[in-house]
Amino acid sequence: MNLSLDAEDLYLGLRHGVRQLLAAEERRDAVLVGVWSGGAWLAERLQRDLGLATPHGVISSTLHRDDFSERGLASGHDATHLPFSVDGRPIVLIDDVLYTGRTIRAVINELFDFGRPSSVTLAVLVDRGGRQLPIEAAVAAARLSIPSEQKLALARAGDGSFSFKIEETR
Repeated sequence: MNLSLDAEDLYLGLRHGVRQLLAAEERRDAVLVGVWSGGAWLAERLQRDLGLATPHGVISSTLHRDDFSERGLASGHDATHLPFSVDGRPIVLIDDVLYTGRTIRAVINELFDFGRPSSVTLAVLVDRGGRQLPIEAAVAAARLSIPSEQKLALARAGDGSFSFKIEETR
């Protein structure tokens, strides 16, 4: 399968969707938290492009993954950085690709280690289906089906522009 996705075009759709999320009354004081690493890149750029005063946070799934015993401390184990209190705050969680939902479950567990947000809303660049858990993105710039033997990963160039890499996993 030869799949071509324009990550920059999809970013514009994500930015629009996140802007709408933040305009809702119940999310006026929301903060962006990006999932390490692709989601963190997106959150950083969204924070800048949307002119948000509060810096974005970065969160890692490593310590709460259900496959931790197999993977161990992978790169990004110390990536969680939340420069604000999450208690009582609406969180807009940003990720690049939503697949099984296991990473999002782990990230939410990590987030609750830091406090109790008033809400957590998920926004992703691509929802590729294949969910194993009941997790759904409120905003997805694209929803598509990719064979399970392929991995879709966001890449960031030196100038900050985004692209996708598709890799075979078997």
